[in-house]
Amino acid sequence: MTNPRSARNIRDMNTASAAARVLLVDDDRELTSMLAQYLAQEGFAVEAVHDGSAILERLAAGGVDLIVLDIMLPGRSGLDVLQDVRRRTQTPPVLMLTARGDDVDRIVGLELGADDYLPKPFNPRELAARLRAVLRRAREPLLAPGAPLLLGPITLDPSRHRAEVRGAVIALTGAELRVLEQLIRHAGKVISREQLTESALGRKLELYDRSIDTHVSNLRRKLALSPGRDPEIRGIRGAGYMLTAPGEDCV
Repeated sequence: MTNPRSARNIRDMNTASAAARVLLVDDDRELTSMLAQYLAQEGFAVEAVHDGSAILERLAAGGVDLIVLDIMLPGRSGLDVLQDVRRRTQTPPVLMLTARGDDVDRIVGLELGADDYLPKPFNPRELAARLRAVLRRAREPLLAPGAPLLLGPITLDPSRHRAEVRGAVIALTGAELRVLEQLIRHAGKVISREQLTESALGRKLELYDRSIDTHVSNLRRKLALSPGRDPEIRGIRGAGYMLTAPGEDCV
């Protein structure tokens, strides 16, 4: 007899990768060929480019659901390429490939607008799982439209991937938008880093993983809320984060 939960997980996995178009950006042709074959078996449509100069032209043509971007590229670094991409658009989501243990590149990449990262070397199965998680989260607002969320000067419309502060549109990545959505829905309450990681990135919080902290830092900078008058994203030591309601004095 089939376990209903297992069956549901399989359906979710298939839905997340169905017809998903992934652009691999890596100068290692042997690696991209191997990954393209593996990911095709997992239900992804994969295309590869081998230098950063081709990515903007390819994105302009459309039809890309997710970018897998290596930090170490010839000529221009992946961080420079990421910065160019995010100057033009906050979508599609970007998964960075970084050297294992290189925390600086990971933090800078997240600050520049990457949605998540995966350190090299990695298991292709783990890459496929990460891609499904990122895609599932990116598609959720489209699958579950609802009324915009309001808190003080903040208006968030997940179904349109749109955030405003006092009527001004704020450019947020998919991960940043989902972090903000969770903070608004739990306004006045502490939400753990573990919960934010699962909600925003679709995966478990890993040891020494500071991704959520970087996304929260990006949100604070982009929202530019006024201290003492507007809601505030507060870090609660050992517990997580909390978005206070306007004028609320929480500890």
